Amino acid sequence: MAISAAGSGGGVDSTAPMCDMNMTPLIDVLLVLLIMFIVTLPVMTHAVKLDMPQANNNPPPTVLPEVIDIDVDFDGTIVWNGTVVSLGQIEGYFRTEAAKDPQPEIHLRPDRRAKYGVVASVLASAQRNRVKRIGFVNTAEFRD
Repeated sequence: MAISAAGSGGGVDSTAPMCDMNMTPLIDVLLVLLIMFIVTLPVMTHAVKLDMPQANNNPPPTVLPEVIDIDVDFDGTIVWNGTVVSLGQIEGYFRTEAAKDPQPEIHLRPDRRAKYGVVASVLASAQRNRVKRIGFVNTAEFRD
């Protein structure tokens, strides 16, 4: 805040109104708003219960699942681990493998020129027989 003394020269009129903003009320209002905001915030009193596993020295043994390779050739031939099978036979194979615990991993490798219908039939057969672990392998060759 500037204070002008009476009788100080320099061409400044001592009767002119001061144009400085009074900051005290603004700061008071901001402090009141801050205190109200802090008071009205809900207090975090609830806790989240976490059931953490107990540490033991014997980790569970790692069991690697069996891997079954299914190839679908461009002419519609289906190959199950190196053996040519038909769609009817693959239903029985999927039924047998789905009953195992743990289920084996099915790695489906279609040829890039294979018909979509044949690959979809193999996937539908796996779904009907409740095979849960199936994935496409070597799909990098499909990118052009």
